[in-house]
Amino acid sequence: MTADPRADVNRRAAELFATIDDYEEQGFIAAIDALAAELPAEDPDGLFHRACARDSWGHSDQAIPLYRTALDIGGLTGENRRRAVIQMASSMRNTGQARAALDLLTAERDRGSDHLDDALGCVSALCLASLGREREGLSLVLVALARHLPRYNRSMANYARALVAD
Repeated sequence: MTADPRADVNRRAAELFATIDDYEEQGFIAAIDALAAELPAEDPDGLFHRACARDSWGHSDQAIPLYRTALDIGGLTGENRRRAVIQMASSMRNTGQARAALDLLTAERDRGSDHLDDALGCVSALCLASLGREREGLSLVLVALARHLPRYNRSMANYARALVAD
């Protein structure tokens, strides 16, 4: 039986990202690009990893079109799809598109829930802060944090809701 090349590239990309601090910027981007080149040029997972590499080194402007293409052509599924949405929204906020990024994240939140909910909430909070809505952003971060506290979960969640109550 032949191994799935996308699954193999995804696994190896995760291994590379785990060692990102061992690389210089251009070496890391080149390593991810070489890995992505093992897939067809328009493979959504390859585009996603190329976007992530650029994003990780602060090149939001280069990452956004790669994320967008990966999402638009279809085939990006599961965690990679959700990560692409969250990371593209973060990059959009970094390039002055906070409103559009928040809209994207709101639509993503409405799609369902998973282990990336807190990351989605944190990026949404950053977008809200960029839009001058810091109390709403703080509320989202407190809700996300409350789930991970050893105590005071209920109190912190209630305080978070009170920040945005009428």
